[in-house]
Amino acid sequence: MNDNDPLSSLDEEGRSRVSRMFAGCAEVVGVGHVASVVSGGPSHSGDDQLVAYIGLEPSGKAHLGWILLADTIRNMLDEGVNVIILLADWHAWVNDKFDRDMDKITLAGEYMTEVFRALLGNPPEGEGAGQLRFLSASQLMDSGRYWERVLRCSKNMSLSRVRRTFSIMGRDEDSSDHDLAAFYYPALQAADIFELEIDIAFGGMDQRKAHMYMREVADKYDWTKATCIHTPMMSGLKGPGGRMDSFDHKMSKSDPGNAILLDDDSDTLRAKMRKAFLEVGNPDSAVFEIAQYIVLPKLDSIAVTPDPKFGEPSNWDDLQSFVDAVSDGSIHPLDAKMAVAEGLSKVLSPVSQHFSQKPELLASMNRLTGSQ
Repeated sequence: MNDNDPLSSLDEEGRSRVSRMFAGCAEVVGVGHVASVVSGGPSHSGDDQLVAYIGLEPSGKAHLGWILLADTIRNMLDEGVNVIILLADWHAWVNDKFDRDMDKITLAGEYMTEVFRALLGNPPEGEGAGQLRFLSASQLMDSGRYWERVLRCSKNMSLSRVRRTFSIMGRDEDSSDHDLAAFYYPALQAADIFELEIDIAFGGMDQRKAHMYMREVADKYDWTKATCIHTPMMSGLKGPGGRMDSFDHKMSKSDPGNAILLDDDSDTLRAKMRKAFLEVGNPDSAVFEIAQYIVLPKLDSIAVTPDPKFGEPSNWDDLQSFVDAVSDGSIHPLDAKMAVAEGLSKVLSPVSQHFSQKPELLASMNRLTGSQ
C-alpha cells in the first residue's frame, strides 16, 4: 500500500464504498485498516466482516447530535458493516451519572436503544453484515480477558497523559484528583475496542482523544489499530462559548435549554429556535448549522413562510443561498429561525411516532430527567 495514499490497494468500487461508508464525517484517522479489509485482508476478528462500534453513556435525553451519529451508522449498515452500540453503563457510573444509580442508568440505556431504533427505522439486529447490535458494558466486562486489557491499557500511561483525555467525560483536566476511578475511564474505552475486536471506532469529535489514546496503546502492544471516524459536533443554541478544543460550545443534554431534544414538540422547537443564536452572514451560527447538518440533508430544502405582509413564501435548497438571503434582507432572521424549526418538526416526527408506541418508557425517562 502506498503510504501517501492509504486507499491505493482499492479499485474504483472499493474507494467508492469507503467514501460512502464515511460520508459526512469530519475526520477519518487510520483509514488504511478499513481499506485493507475492503481489498480482501482480514478484519480485526480475523474474518472478512467489518465491525464498527460507538460507546455512549446512558445519561439523559437524546439531542440533535444523535442524528449525525445515526446517519453514520446508516451509512455503514448500508455498506455491510456490523455496527455495535455499546450502552456504556459502568462508564456512566464512573462519570457520576444519575448519582451512580445503576437502575436509573439501565433505564436510560433502554431509552437510548429505542431512540436509535427510531432514528434508523428499526434495522435488522444481529451479528451479520449490515446488522445492528446493542450491548451493555456490564455484559462486556464479564467476558474474556476484559480486565486484563484494562490493566494493559493503563500500564505505562502517565497521569498527565490520562488527564489530557478528560474532556471525553466532559471534565476539566484538574477536576478528578479526588476520584481514582476517573483515571481508568480512557483505559475502559480502549479495552472496549480491543475486547470487541473493532475495525471502526466512531463518535463525535469530542471523543477523538479517547481514540488517539487507544491507538497509542495498540502501538505499544502491536495490536490492531481500529480506524477512527468522528462526526461534526452540533453547537449549542446559545452559540459559541468557551474554548473550541474543550467542546464547551457543543450541544448537550445536560443543558436542555441550549439543545434541541429529539422529543421536543413543535411549540417547544419554535420557542427554542426563536432564542437560538443567529449571526447574520455567519454560516457557523447555530441556526445555520442545524440547517446544514439536519434539515437540508433530510428534507432537501428549507421552506420559508413569512407573514404575507412581509414577503412571499420561498424554498431554499442550498445553505449559502439561505445564509445570503438572510444577509441581504430577503429573509428576516426570525422567519429563517421559524423555517428551520418547522423543518426540525418534520425530521423528528419518526421519533415521536416510535415513542407513541412506548409511552411508559418515555414517561419514565421524563421523570428521571425532570423534563416535560
